[in-house]
Amino acid sequence: MTRTTVAEATPDLGPSGTGLRGHPWLTLISVAIGVMMVALDGTIVAIANPAIQKDLGASLADVQWITNAYLLALAVALITAGKLGDRFGHRLIFLIGTTGFALSSGLIALSGSVSAVVAFRVLQGLCGALLMPAALALLRATFPAERLNMAIGLWGMVIGASTAGGPIVGGLLVEHVNWQSVFFINVPVGAAALALGAVILKENRAERSPKSFDVLGIVLLSGAMFCLIWALIKATDWSWGDTRTLGFLGVSLICFVLFTVWQLRSREPLLPLGLFRSVALSAGTVLMLLMAFAFMGGVFFVTFYLQNVHGMTPVDSGLHLLPLTGMMIVAAPAAGAVITKAGPRIPLVVGMLCTAVACFGMSTLEPGTGTGEMSVWFALLGLGLSPVMVGATDVIVGNAPLEHAGVAGGLQQAAMQVGGSLGTAVLGAVVATRVDHLLPGKWADAGLPAATPEQLSQAADAVQVGVAPVPPNASPEAAVRISAVAHDTFVAGMNVAFTVAGCVAVFAALVAFLTKRGENADSAPGAAHI
Repeated sequence: MTRTTVAEATPDLGPSGTGLRGHPWLTLISVAIGVMMVALDGTIVAIANPAIQKDLGASLADVQWITNAYLLALAVALITAGKLGDRFGHRLIFLIGTTGFALSSGLIALSGSVSAVVAFRVLQGLCGALLMPAALALLRATFPAERLNMAIGLWGMVIGASTAGGPIVGGLLVEHVNWQSVFFINVPVGAAALALGAVILKENRAERSPKSFDVLGIVLLSGAMFCLIWALIKATDWSWGDTRTLGFLGVSLICFVLFTVWQLRSREPLLPLGLFRSVALSAGTVLMLLMAFAFMGGVFFVTFYLQNVHGMTPVDSGLHLLPLTGMMIVAAPAAGAVITKAGPRIPLVVGMLCTAVACFGMSTLEPGTGTGEMSVWFALLGLGLSPVMVGATDVIVGNAPLEHAGVAGGLQQAAMQVGGSLGTAVLGAVVATRVDHLLPGKWADAGLPAATPEQLSQAADAVQVGVAPVPPNASPEAAVRISAVAHDTFVAGMNVAFTVAGCVAVFAALVAFLTKRGENADSAPGAAHI
């Protein structure tokens, strides 16, 4: 494969002549602050949703849109945003994304209606899509091949720390300040990322960077991604066999087919399909999707398990998940160092096998399982995920030519978003099916009054997220029995979901055998500073 060369540029010592601009480790710090803002937002907002609902008089559907609008905008725009960076420069796109994310966060906090919150969440998602691929592309262009894994490991550590801190910080802010503070916190963080980025980040453009823009490709890919993610989001409410779910999936498939045909004919395509001639890059993308399926889909139900079955507050549940996120924080840089020395293949295989063991272990959880046992499986899951987050990211970005680094970064993020949405939807369907099957029998075995099919259906909707459907006028004894039935049934469904997640992780370990070190990881001008 022909190596991509980096355009020669006049040395840029920055405004003060100190040599800060383009320094690899300072670049990492700059982009990490911006990424921290996005990662923190991914978990902190969920804590604020009940307070937003109460303060603004929102319905449940409105609150769901606060999350879904952001997710849709982010997922739809990621690859296009990466292409924008390849076309106009990743430094510029990163700074625009950082500024927009911080400003939209401030506007959300100042909003007085749910419609305004949702609208600005769309803007926030679009700006997050600009920021994330650009951050990866800047690391790719700045670090030499032998240090890129370490940089991505530290980048992953920041994401892990921010994700872990979200529920805890969000809970404290909502409890002691207000829900607006959850969004206002992004303003100073964004300002710091913008100030550092303006001084430190350096534009390293490839000689063969794209000169045109594929508008039709953007329309087709955006339509395909929107319909896919929307179908996955709504599948739980509509059911997988509903004509609306099948309709959106069908339109998504048609758009993907048309997009593929157009990309093969376009002179400068949005997503060069030649990238997938690299078996390693293709395997890395599939691996990222499967990892997100098992991880995000499984952890989605862990939060319900901790809060609705064990009765924890959001802050307490965040603290109980620290073995998982804390292990990711510690293990991500170590995984980067191991992958640098040994290559990605073996760490990725071992990581996915650890993830599988952790998922199978969590499939044995019961309503009364203690903190110690839970912590063992959570820590093992974090240990397994770390090399996958680092290694699969490096495999995708490192096997893409420099002129397509932004698209590769967008591809990595898109695979995570699709995998997470798919995991939540599919495992949600598994839990729902299991609950529907078990609840009538468990209800009767507990000696509870006979319920009509409609009442059982309403009860099942609550049990699918671990909530006990206790009527207001129920006696204490009946409330205890209903809670026991609900929690036993939910946990039984969750156990099957984790078994499925474990099987997916085993398959991902087989895919990991196809990965290898990046073939196009050219040393960038800034490498001399390391």
